[in-house]
Amino acid sequence: MVVEPEHAPVNGRERPQRPQATHREVADELRARIRSGRLRPGQRMPTQAQLAEEFGVERGAVRQALRILQSERLLTNVSKGSPATVAPDPYGPQSGPEARPMPAVDEKLRRAVGVPAEHVEIDALCLTSVSLTLALGEPLSQIHAGRLKPAKVDVRVLLPSGDIDLAFPVAVSGGAAGGPVHERWLAMRNAQGQVLRHNLLSLRATHGIDVRVSFRALPFTPPVKLYVLNGSEALFAYYTLGRREQEIDHEQLEMYDAEGIRSTLFAFEQGGGLRDGVFVKQSRLWFDALWGTISSELVLAG
Repeated sequence: MVVEPEHAPVNGRERPQRPQATHREVADELRARIRSGRLRPGQRMPTQAQLAEEFGVERGAVRQALRILQSERLLTNVSKGSPATVAPDPYGPQSGPEARPMPAVDEKLRRAVGVPAEHVEIDALCLTSVSLTLALGEPLSQIHAGRLKPAKVDVRVLLPSGDIDLAFPVAVSGGAAGGPVHERWLAMRNAQGQVLRHNLLSLRATHGIDVRVSFRALPFTPPVKLYVLNGSEALFAYYTLGRREQEIDHEQLEMYDAEGIRSTLFAFEQGGGLRDGVFVKQSRLWFDALWGTISSELVLAG
């Protein structure tokens, strides 16, 4: 979305007003500014009032957009009275090499979406789908730029059910089920899933691509993340748990959590040897079995 200033009268006539932007379009534009470097890590965002005036929307739409970007870990301090702040680069030098995901993941996802096939398939099992959404950012940009032209895209995502007691993230002190740590995870799972679905389904209207995005809920906390690409490649990572402190609803809470975005992904592909081929095949069979048996319908409420 390109935001233009209000048009001045031309030949004594007012040009028609542009349609009011939606909160997702506001989020898309701000996300593009962050990724392009126009908004830098650590930089304070304009106030909500300034953003509402710029985009011609109500402040409620701005707040929704900012929460989406916070769920993607692109912004911090969204809930506070002061303007939000662009989050530090999660892959920046301060993170160290151990924090950087396998460099091939973005390229492999780009290739999976751009492969000259009638049917592109991406299956994902994960905790929130944050990493998947971030990794698909570049392929989607390539599609919008006209450099990739898949005919059909089918994405299936398995996520933990919001009705279970998660093994992680969980408060160190325990506490009642459905506490603030669980509610924060659930809000992130829902918001991130909605962003992923919106970004993919928008390709129908903009490029006429046949897109299907499906979500199902698992009755357990997945200890690993898995991506199966076009049935021929598998990316696998362990969720490594750690103890950390975070502010939730203005309260500092200690929790056990795993940052999937920092997990090291191991790549396996058909043609990469006998063990690689078997791993890819079994990963697909495992995903299909979970999808068709114990998983249930998932509604991304909120």
